Amino acid sequence: MGSGDPADTSGTEDRAEDRTEADAPADGSADAAPDTVGTAAGTGTETEPGTETETEAGTGTEEPVAVEAGADADSASDPAPAGEAPDTALGDGAGDGEEPPGDEPPARGRWRGWRDRYPVAARTLAWTTSVLAAALVLFALLMPSQADKFQPAEFLRLPVEAIIGAALLIVLPRVPRIALSVLAGLALGVLTVLNLLDIGFNEYLGRGFNVVLDWSLFADAQSYLQDTFGHGGALGIAALVVVLVIAVLALMTLSVVRLGNLAARNTQQATRTTLVLAVAWVTCSALGVQNTGMPIASEQTATVVQDRAEAVRQTLRDEAEFAKIAKKDKFANTPPSQLLTDLRGKDMIVAFIESYGRSAIEDPVMAPGVDATLTAENEKLTQAGFAAKSGWLTSATYGGSSWLGHSTFLSGLWISNQQRYRTVTAGDHLTLVGAFKKTGDYDTVGVMPGIQKGWPEQNFYGIDKLYDAFHLGYKGPKFSWSTMPDQYALAAYERLVHSKKHDKPLMSTIILTSSHQPWAPIPETVPDDQVGDGSVYKAIEKAGKRPGDIITSSPKSKVEYGKSISYSVTSLIDFLVKHGNKNTVLIYLGDHQPIARVSGDHASRDVPVSIVAKDPKVLDKIADWGWTDGLQPEHDAPVWKMDSFRDRFLTAYGSTPHP
Repeated sequence: MGSGDPADTSGTEDRAEDRTEADAPADGSADAAPDTVGTAAGTGTETEPGTETETEAGTGTEEPVAVEAGADADSASDPAPAGEAPDTALGDGAGDGEEPPGDEPPARGRWRGWRDRYPVAARTLAWTTSVLAAALVLFALLMPSQADKFQPAEFLRLPVEAIIGAALLIVLPRVPRIALSVLAGLALGVLTVLNLLDIGFNEYLGRGFNVVLDWSLFADAQSYLQDTFGHGGALGIAALVVVLVIAVLALMTLSVVRLGNLAARNTQQATRTTLVLAVAWVTCSALGVQNTGMPIASEQTATVVQDRAEAVRQTLRDEAEFAKIAKKDKFANTPPSQLLTDLRGKDMIVAFIESYGRSAIEDPVMAPGVDATLTAENEKLTQAGFAAKSGWLTSATYGGSSWLGHSTFLSGLWISNQQRYRTVTAGDHLTLVGAFKKTGDYDTVGVMPGIQKGWPEQNFYGIDKLYDAFHLGYKGPKFSWSTMPDQYALAAYERLVHSKKHDKPLMSTIILTSSHQPWAPIPETVPDDQVGDGSVYKAIEKAGKRPGDIITSSPKSKVEYGKSISYSVTSLIDFLVKHGNKNTVLIYLGDHQPIARVSGDHASRDVPVSIVAKDPKVLDKIADWGWTDGLQPEHDAPVWKMDSFRDRFLTAYGSTPHP
């Protein structure tokens, strides 16, 4: 037990319970009376006045109090009640038994000396520390899991967990009490860390942290930080996170231990306070008392623990259930001759635009610029003889984890987490790319500048030839996470693939990355004859904004995000107008909405999708879909789940189901 609160070092619990803080000297100082010493439990021996020994709190007494022979040793070693000498600032002091002053640790001796010289300051520090410990525990018990819910009303509530915990700590003997305090503090620290992760995941991915599946995402987060802030910046942030986690665990544990010791030293007062709070909680719960819509009687932590346990069970069940779903495919046994019969001879391009969501088209900050771009690019298409139809798809992911959106769209399965992604990519489920490949009439190509390491999923998707970040000949700078500008990636695709003579039409999957967060710096469009090996972008990257310029500002992030979407759409449509022909069919869509800082809290998961072609027969096949003419879907255009697109598309273009 630490020192810092007025205390009496009585040798028995009975005498200790009769003492209150009012028994202490009026000035509250430790040296207001000559120091005397109580005896060790069970000895019945009283020491000489003026000789100082230590109780558990490590303090001298103000008047000699002997312990009756045969008294319970636990009683003598338990913390004394109110009236004890001031407690230490951090927690429990010495253990059972006496510790002669000459043998005490140097730090403890220095603290004792300072406390004796400045008793009022010491007592103030001790009580301030106790108040902060209580505030920290209450904050952890009432802390919401979403940043937008941090309102004063959230913390003006009575957590039932604190009341139950206080009751247990009051009645338990010293050793079990300390053990429970440590375990409860660690558990509360872990829950606090998980709540902080929930806040981050809700902000970036629109969902809470999954304790079973999401640990693998930390490697991607580290890669993103390194690409955005450099190696040194990423290491610094990682170190800060580690220190924060350790600090939360340590401070929460020390806080609970301290509060437990304080309750044990002031049993009567703590009991009365706990009973009053318990009655208040029951009353508020029974009457449904609320403060600005929040129930005063809180069970938040218990509910969070229950929800996490259920989420774990559901995650484990989902693995087996999804494996069965993935085996069902209405086109799995369709003969090649009955697949995509109405698109034979067409050069197909499926292009994903990173973070291209509904908010880009409808948010009042971003929409004016993006809508103007879509109008201008649509005019270019019309002049070149192309037409387009557009609608909405609800993505399986939000804010990030783009591969979940890609796999959902191409597989026709709802791939909403990493476990499902691993399951489906380890199997042979037919993808949209795989369907074209299965016909035997297409060469399949992937242009994926975001891939910077081995990618075994290539075989699952049915991609014959993959061009990743290292196979596109780029010699320019990275633009934060994006390895190269979209204009360059498309120019490389034209140079390395599209312009070459092929025996078969192409089925190309292209993933554009320039609109990936943090949206600084953003590339600029350069004349085609200046693209070269990408060196021209060095000056553009150097002159652009830095991530730190916008990353903490929602308005700035929205503006730059809108610019990045305009750049990506312009790059793609310009490529199509310059290099497409009557046999080119382009399907392009967003993979997910941007993070909440840009798309807004509680934004939908909708992304725009467009099909563009010069041959009118291509769009005639989807006339009954109800999509909007042009590149910009109307607000009330049909909204489908992203996993439904594959089957609708295969059916519309002549594929016959054979489950």
